[in-house]
Formats: sequence, structure tokens, C-alpha cells
Amino acid sequence: MERLVPLTKILMTLVVSVWAILLRDWASLLALVVVELVVLFVAGLLIKQRKAVMALTSFAVFLGVIQFLGSGDVTSAIVSGLRMLAMTLVFICLLATTKLQDLTAALVTQCKIPYEYAFMFTAALRFVPDFIAESHAVQEAQACRGLSLEGNFIKRMKSYASVIQPLLLKSLGRSETMALSLELRGFGGPTHIFAASVGLKTIDYGVISVLVVVTIALFAIVA
Repeated sequence: MERLVPLTKILMTLVVSVWAILLRDWASLLALVVVELVVLFVAGLLIKQRKAVMALTSFAVFLGVIQFLGSGDVTSAIVSGLRMLAMTLVFICLLATTKLQDLTAALVTQCKIPYEYAFMFTAALRFVPDFIAESHAVQEAQACRGLSLEGNFIKRMKSYASVIQPLLLKSLGRSETMALSLELRGFGGPTHIFAASVGLKTIDYGVISVLVVVTIALFAIVA
């Protein structure tokens, strides 16, 4: 996966999402999920990203339960859960094997997305791990001061207010520092130069060809 350029991974993410939408029976969606898990295993990501995989699986199960409660149809619930899982697992391949600066370069130079929007997207991805780490740090600091996050739902929500407030203040401080840094570096200029090389290679053309062929075949089957 790391040998592929960001554009190929972006196309693969979009195409797999289209496949998940086109497939309507649970057996086909389950096969797609299994293929994605095999790809993650071969790429060495299944173990490294097991927490993300488990979180996405839990969310898919939750979505399936909500669908079952709303419709009462077990098959529809399974299809909804598998479809969500198939559409989200592929993002692990994209985000875990692609440097954010390479992703920005591909979005701007190849996808022709304005630099400001591409930067906002990758900046949000960059700060998600930091935000989670700061959340854990704030919770531990508040716990050392005697804050308890145990109890019923209402009590826990009141306790979490003591965590959210300092976390928001730290996030605002980080955003102000980042804005000042970008302004000093001339963010928003008319030209942008990227050091990353994101041109398509032979292996990328091969993967894209396979994606196109499979997509056409699926459209023909569905139609």
C-alpha cells in the first residue's frame, strides 16, 4: 500500500465506497469486508490499527441495531452495518499509509482542490490524535484533583463539563498559535510548491485499471 501514490489511494477509497453502495445483499458486502481485512492484514495494518478496526466494527454494529429497531428487518440491519463497515475500513488504508503532506499535494496538484480546503482537511486529520491525547491528559489531571467520572448518566455529564472546558481552552490556544504561524509563513499566497513526488507509477496504473474493470462489471451486474 505504501508504494501507491496518494491519488491511487484516494480513487480506491472512492471506488470501494461506490462498490459498497452498489452491493445490496449481505453476502456480497461481507465478502467485500473480508477482502478489505485481508488487504489490511497483508499490508501489516490489521494489527497496528486494530483499535480503529474494532471502533469501526462497533459503530457498524450500533448502526445495524438502530436499523433493526427502526425497520424490524434483520437482513436490512445486517446490510446497513456491513455497508458502513465496508465504506469506512478502506479509509484506514488511505490514512495509515499516506503522509499528510503527500495527501495535500495530491489533492491540490492532481485533484485540483483549492489549497485552503485541502489544508483544512489534512490539518483536521493531523490534530485528531493530538486532541484525543489532550483529552486523556485533561481527564487524568482532573482525576488527580478528585474528579470522579463514575455514576449515573446525569452525574457523568456534569463531571465531563469539567473536562470539556479546559479542553476547549487548550484547543482555542492551539488554533490561535497555528493561525499566527500560518500568517507569518505567508499562508494564502498565489503559488504553492510541494516537495513530495505524487506522480503515477506503473503499479498505480495497474491498480486503477483493476478498479475500473471491477466497477464496470459491478454496474453491468446491477443493471
